[in-house]
Amino acid sequence: MSKRMAFPNPMLVVVSGPSGVGKSTIVAELARRHPQVVPIVTATTRPRRPGEIDGVHYHFMTADEFERLRANHGLLEAAEVHGHWYGTPLDQVRGILRAGRDAILTIDPQGAREVRRRVPDALLIFVMPPSMDVLNDRLSSRGSEDEATQALRRHNAVVEIAAANDYDEIVVNETGQVEEAAERIWDVIQAQARRDPPRRVRL
Repeated sequence: MSKRMAFPNPMLVVVSGPSGVGKSTIVAELARRHPQVVPIVTATTRPRRPGEIDGVHYHFMTADEFERLRANHGLLEAAEVHGHWYGTPLDQVRGILRAGRDAILTIDPQGAREVRRRVPDALLIFVMPPSMDVLNDRLSSRGSEDEATQALRRHNAVVEIAAANDYDEIVVNETGQVEEAAERIWDVIQAQARRDPPRRVRL
């Protein structure tokens, strides 16, 4: 377990991948094991699912609230995904980096491309399912979406996986191996932290 301390060159890390691949679960486990990594809570206009807590899982906003934040340049990136808006609060990212910690974003591939455009030295990691059959089973097991929504997510997943080589690293999330996936991401972050020349995040 890593000690909580500030590092001289904190990084902006993006963990992305198709819906249902387990990004949020992996990042939560990574942050639990390594407090140097601090997850950013995404803002969204999508409805809250049962068991979700505002400010913990997402910052749930109305469309008007989200648009005001966006218009005031309060988002690092924003993307409309499956009919709802998602965005990364810029103040959160800056605060974590200023504290000498690594800020980690759990966002969809559309948002990841926007982060890469604005912050070229961000570290982008794609989480891959072991197979499309496994991913489809994970989407179906949620039980919170109708078949049309699931079909859209499956279609988008095929497109997103095809572009996985645009990322710096790919990590496969094998079923039942969240801890292993989290540690693989940690190893990637540590290797990149020792890179010469170092990544320079400017926001």
